[in-house]
Amino acid sequence: MKSASSLHHVRNIADLRILAKRRVPGFSFEYVDGGADDELSMAANRQAFANLQLVPRQLAGLGSVDMSTHVLGKRSELPFSIGPTGYNGMLCKDGDLALARVARQTGIPFTQSTMSSSSIEQVSAALSGGRHWFQLYMLNDIAITKRLVERAAAANCEALVLTTDAIAVGNREGDKHNFVGPGRLSWRSKFNVVMHPAWMVDVLFPNGPPSFGNLQEFLPKGQSSPIDGARFISAQMDRSISWKSVEWLRSMWPGKLIVKGLMNPQDVVAAADRGVDAVVLSNHGGRQLDGAPSPMHQLPAVSAALQGRCEILIDSGFRRGSDVFKAVALGAGMALCGRAMLFGLAAGGEAGALKAVEILRSELERTMILAGYGRISDVDGSVLSRQQDFCLG
Repeated sequence: MKSASSLHHVRNIADLRILAKRRVPGFSFEYVDGGADDELSMAANRQAFANLQLVPRQLAGLGSVDMSTHVLGKRSELPFSIGPTGYNGMLCKDGDLALARVARQTGIPFTQSTMSSSSIEQVSAALSGGRHWFQLYMLNDIAITKRLVERAAAANCEALVLTTDAIAVGNREGDKHNFVGPGRLSWRSKFNVVMHPAWMVDVLFPNGPPSFGNLQEFLPKGQSSPIDGARFISAQMDRSISWKSVEWLRSMWPGKLIVKGLMNPQDVVAAADRGVDAVVLSNHGGRQLDGAPSPMHQLPAVSAALQGRCEILIDSGFRRGSDVFKAVALGAGMALCGRAMLFGLAAGGEAGALKAVEILRSELERTMILAGYGRISDVDGSVLSRQQDFCLG
């Protein structure tokens, strides 16, 4: 994917999104870009950041800026990481491996999705000693879930990230407009694919669409296509998942355990009661329950309820380094960035994903300097002023 000259002109994540929209077919872009129903939660995710204003400290005597942090007992060069996203091979060839290499290069964790195009073992090799977290769904066939956990352990994954908010697929209407049936593109969408020959050469040739790397051993013989994989995982989602599932996973997994998709303070306290090491506040980027509040809106109440009993991570809607700064100020230890990284991946492959990290890093550094903070560990709520606190007139 030849994109060096185009990436040179990119200034922010929004620019990467524009470039991504040009470079990949419409159905692939909509899968990344869209949300559920009326996309109210997607809008709320961005509005939550706009409602938080920064009150800078001056004459702070800053020297160098230290953006490093410690999450799950280990150092990370930045207070954000690459969050779990599925089927990245449809954006560029070996997209998951590209993201893994970027994470290793920049010293941040990479969370691999169960639905990644590459396998656990392939990603582990690409990370080569980097921080590998594996996102897990609880499946109806407990033997398959256990097998995935065993593979994650054998690959030396540092953490399991159990996703709880996807037991049914959100109603992503924009995505559905590209199809006339399960896995069957409309003629208009097929024509749009043909209008992206560089993407076709990169992604489809010579072996056709990428499959789901982690599911191949579980699929029936002769049913290993992306459509087969999607049907399989949809049928396997365990809607009876409960706190007993978390307890079972905690009893068999020796590493760090993270539960993703929690929003209610009572739920995060229940997670801490069961020995979970961290929670991820998330509304799945606005792709599941439309009308759910922004995780940033929930963060203060969750932080107060937990009182440091486990670590708080957060995702959904992060597009600026200043967003990460605001999340840390409200009590989050790290932001997991999904779409921002995928816009980069779609825009320019590995170089584009690296550009996304560099953009967020540069924006965070500038925010810290202008707000008067030399260390991210010193940032707290005193730097924030909520917009609704102001009275006009």
